[in-house]
Amino acid sequence: MISVVAETALCLINNIMTENSDIVYSCYHELSRKGENFVPRHTLSLQLSGNFSLSDGNRTHLATEGDFNLIRKNQLVKFVKYPPENGVFESLNIYLSEEILRKFTKEYDFESYDSHEIKPMVSIKINDLIKSFFSSLQTIMDSGSLDNKLLVDLKIKELLLIIVQSQPQLKNILFDFSEPHKIDLQSFMIQNYQYNVNLERFAYLTGRSLATFKRDFEKIFHLSPHKWILRKRLDEAHFLIKEKEMSVSDIYIDLGFEDLSHFSNTFKKHFGYSPTKIPQR
Repeated sequence: MISVVAETALCLINNIMTENSDIVYSCYHELSRKGENFVPRHTLSLQLSGNFSLSDGNRTHLATEGDFNLIRKNQLVKFVKYPPENGVFESLNIYLSEEILRKFTKEYDFESYDSHEIKPMVSIKINDLIKSFFSSLQTIMDSGSLDNKLLVDLKIKELLLIIVQSQPQLKNILFDFSEPHKIDLQSFMIQNYQYNVNLERFAYLTGRSLATFKRDFEKIFHLSPHKWILRKRLDEAHFLIKEKEMSVSDIYIDLGFEDLSHFSNTFKKHFGYSPTKIPQR
């Protein structure tokens, strides 16, 4: 399997080397919650060191060192990357574009059936073929060849063949090309307003065009999506700080704000006081 890289400089170099490839090495020295909460593509993720938690609002799923998982596309999730004590968080992520998946189904005459899988992260058993695959991939990474798209696409197809052979049921997830269908907008937004995604993502996940999403939204909530989402997040922040006595630094990311300064300034503008000076009863 791929060895753990502990040195900071080498960690940064490897991140840069893979950032333009569909096979991406990730390395973090500190706990990280950064990143968009929408998963646009199926992702095969090998946990090299540290832990990775992923929450879909209902359950939290944990990947530990050595775990190999399929993270499903078209879902809203929150994730945290935990480095080991005195160590480095490392993972190898293989992003599966719809283009390569469609070509794969045509080339090998695969088809999917209705998938009832609702878990955001599905475990894949590591067998000897998968171990051999990652050993050969290590050689390609060491040679600096991950910018070779033809080679990367070939390796992804190889891995897909191995996975489909060992766990045929995953075909129903991997090769499902259906678009999200139109769903109840009110219940969806009340459940998911805190996710840090743009309106185009919300529209897509509710089965609507952006224009239809905005029109339907204002009919239901009598506010623009931007104003309603911001108000909901700030009201929730106020409740968590005052009633649950949570710290500002613990909540702003989970409520969809990208940085603490922006959250504090927006909170003060809305309520008239900073989040650290909420009036007591």
